[in-house]
Amino acid sequence: MVTILDYLESQKIRKKSKIRHSEYYNLIKTFDKLYQDSTNNMKFTGLMKIITSEENILLAYRNIKKNIGSKTSGIDKRTIKDIEKLSQERYIYYVQKQFENYNPKPVRRIEIPKPNGKTRPLGIPTIWDRIVQQSILQVLEPICEAKFYDRSNGFRPNRSAEHAIAQCYRMMQQQQLHYVVDIDIKGFFDNVNHNKLLKQIWSFGIRDKKLLKLIKTMLKAPIQMPDDTIIKNDKGTPQGGILSPLLSNIVLNELDWWISSQWENIPINQKIYCGINNKGVLIKSNIYRTLRRSNLKEMYIVRYADDFKIFCRNYKDAKNIFVATKLWLKDRLSLDISEEKSKIINLKKHYSKFLGFKIKVVPKGNKYVVTSCMCDKSKKRVIKELKDIIQMLQKISNKVDEYKYVNLYNSAIWGIHNYYQYATEINEDGNNISYVINKILKIRLRDRLSKYGVLENGYIKRRYGKSGQMRYVYGRAICPIGYIQTKHPMYKVKSINKYTEHGRVLMHKELELSTTIMHKLANNISNTESIEYMDNRLSKYTAQYGKCAILKIILDYDEIHCHHKLPKQLGGTDNYNNLIIIHKDIHILIHSKSKKIIDQYLEIYNLNSEQINKINTLRTQANLEPI
Repeated sequence: MVTILDYLESQKIRKKSKIRHSEYYNLIKTFDKLYQDSTNNMKFTGLMKIITSEENILLAYRNIKKNIGSKTSGIDKRTIKDIEKLSQERYIYYVQKQFENYNPKPVRRIEIPKPNGKTRPLGIPTIWDRIVQQSILQVLEPICEAKFYDRSNGFRPNRSAEHAIAQCYRMMQQQQLHYVVDIDIKGFFDNVNHNKLLKQIWSFGIRDKKLLKLIKTMLKAPIQMPDDTIIKNDKGTPQGGILSPLLSNIVLNELDWWISSQWENIPINQKIYCGINNKGVLIKSNIYRTLRRSNLKEMYIVRYADDFKIFCRNYKDAKNIFVATKLWLKDRLSLDISEEKSKIINLKKHYSKFLGFKIKVVPKGNKYVVTSCMCDKSKKRVIKELKDIIQMLQKISNKVDEYKYVNLYNSAIWGIHNYYQYATEINEDGNNISYVINKILKIRLRDRLSKYGVLENGYIKRRYGKSGQMRYVYGRAICPIGYIQTKHPMYKVKSINKYTEHGRVLMHKELELSTTIMHKLANNISNTESIEYMDNRLSKYTAQYGKCAILKIILDYDEIHCHHKLPKQLGGTDNYNNLIIIHKDIHILIHSKSKKIIDQYLEIYNLNSEQINKINTLRTQANLEPI
């Protein structure tokens, strides 16, 4: 079960940064072409050349280093911290060497507790195996994205739980489909058939035999159990592997299109006019009107990873679809369903659970409308997470750690509100949770908790400032869990696509810096500097929009210097926060001990008092006298 804090971290990673990363390493055109070729049903035979390219391997490091999992070790006890010390040249060499004769190390199996008291197995590959998987993922994703079904929402770029919930609401309220087939696949990730999966990858047009052999080897990596015994792996894609979410979508993509072929995309022998709405989606109402005059069973699938629902018009159709889907999963994918968890639900009478929400329809006038709230398990999990943070906060006595845990608590609140705000009854859920949490706050924090304080954080002030529920811990704001309003979930805008130029324009403004210089920095391979330094230098350059931090002028490639605020000889690191991009002459000015050289550069650049103060701050950090 993903925690609220995990969700927050994944949201940060998920947004626009990965598109920026592709731009850094000049891979945008490569990925765009893969997507377009896949759209045109072309075959791919030379993918390993792209996968093992220096640019793709550097991109893999950048994409993986801030993942939550990069800080978790596999059986070799190594994390991203061990890799960031290597030089760029050494890092690239080592990854390319892995691909030459790939032999993955065993996957470390751990058991994650579930809310019902049971556990869920999680497989953790070594950090080097994860980088190999990330390198493959980056190349396979654009090819697969062109093949995936529109209402598959999990583990895909620019898609989220919000889109899945919006699709469900549309089926229930606008299309008035009030019977839903809920099917739970028994141990999906542990029971994926490897041979079937490889055939499905082949059907996507991925015909690079060396790559397919590598994926097969990866899938069959042995598993190290919690008691250190090693077992063979003949089926399944371990949860925790970077490539596993994409592979799981490949497996179930066939289900999506099979359900679609039974109604939505069934061939029609007559010409029917269809418009396009403002989201870029084809309006099929005329087609559906025609189909409803037939004896075909109306059905629509909404899927998020292995959790999916099939919406139907009546009970008879739902019953037939339930049986057909059960048999299809067994025959086509060798997957069994959980009989006790799978059922047909009449949404007029009962709730259906999906992604932490409970949804049903209630009468309003002459039609039915959606009502939804948090699942009971979700409420219990949220209360437990907030309670755990409050307990940690209770034990803190110093101001620094107190500030840290107040921020942690507020971040959890934001995550809860941002995720569950799409429930129509979330205000009532928030009040119920607030009743419990406020009691815990009063008992645990006692005199440290106050109704009075100063709202300094702009985001908190805008979002929660009008609430009478604000509380403070020594003047620091505690966001109220009960202050939340319903927000209507939005459909994904179809034209938004990270693999088309127009789609990216809709997602973000173009970088205001030279892509030529950016690519030169990215391709400037070093055998002396660490991979962490080279990667963070590129990040700093883009963060500063290519400008010197002191002179505020745009730098040419030959003028760019990256300065360590705290020099390495004094214990400084290659961490992002310890670096700053400056003009090469300013770099000399920061480190020079010669009065003649200092006076010379001060005269050339005619620095003002603010610029000199900044230079003196950097000189002081380097144990040098101010100028």
